[in-house]
Amino acid sequence: MHISEGLMSAPVLAGGAALTVIGLTIGLKSLRSEDIPRASILSAVFFVASLIHVPVGPSSAHLVLNGLIGTIMGWASFPIIFMGLLLQGLLFNFGGLTTLGLNTFNMAAPAVLVGIALRPLVNSSMIGIAPLAGFLGGGLPVFLSAVLVALSLYLTGEQFKLVAVQVIIGNFPVMIIESIVVMFCIKFLKKVRPEILDPRAAKGSSDGALEGVSA
Repeated sequence: MHISEGLMSAPVLAGGAALTVIGLTIGLKSLRSEDIPRASILSAVFFVASLIHVPVGPSSAHLVLNGLIGTIMGWASFPIIFMGLLLQGLLFNFGGLTTLGLNTFNMAAPAVLVGIALRPLVNSSMIGIAPLAGFLGGGLPVFLSAVLVALSLYLTGEQFKLVAVQVIIGNFPVMIIESIVVMFCIKFLKKVRPEILDPRAAKGSSDGALEGVSA
């Protein structure tokens, strides 16, 4: 999903950077102090997972896990993914700094959109609904990110039309892998730490503990 430096037109880069600034502003405002350790862990997971990549034209195919990040953190996906990409650019020159804003938007926006849309299903008590939502939440953000990368390439120039199609096709295996991975992650978290997926669960546990102490 990383777009290399020196390929995108200035308007596309500027548009991606502006949208990322908006996302970062909202994401940082939504990030509570108690969420910072969780955000740091997810940023580290994203950093490591997306380093292992296969070149696909001027972009690349690799694990993203933006669906898992979006499901757990919502708008905070923007600063989480931004930090991972920033460190990759500084330490490994992977993706680059001029494309940082565009790459962040292409990966974080689908994470937020799908994560918020599927959160009610993830927190459903109906049997089988949460794993299904995890399956969709794993693959759909990857597909949308691939579409955004393809659109970025196409808007830069029609010479990238074929490459844009290749980016979408090249990420289909990643969609399937991430669908399965996120499905099992959601299923596991629902069983052992449901409060990670639903803050109301944590509040309910806390209130129950306080009532027990009061009694």
